[in-house]
Amino acid sequence: QVQLVESGGGLVQAGDSLRLSCAASGLTFRSWNMAWFRQAPGKERDFVAAINWNVGTTYYAESVKGGFTISRDNAKNTAYLQMNSLKPEDTAVYYCAASPAYRSILDISPSVYSYWGQGTQVTVSS
Repeated sequence: QVQLVESGGGLVQAGDSLRLSCAASGLTFRSWNMAWFRQAPGKERDFVAAINWNVGTTYYAESVKGGFTISRDNAKNTAYLQMNSLKPEDTAVYYCAASPAYRSILDISPSVYSYWGQGTQVTVSS
């Protein structure tokens, strides 16, 4: 059974930093691209960042480029999202997701992602 478990969310002030983690089990982690999405109340789930299976390529939404960094440790079966200089508009539930290695990480549609975590809440106060 595949499981993706996010952690690291919380309530912070504008300008603070957070690092989210996504621990994967039940799959061959190094054979999957990993991504982060987020969903604010009343809005659709939006792409945030992705990293390919061999840690060679990353891709970011324009709204987070320069402030967020995605990474992964294949030895620990874990993906990360380092979020710096957080803003109130970054408030959302953050989800990690896995897509097969043959997929391009430039395809940011949620439909190409096979597995999802349960999400972790990030709240940024002004």
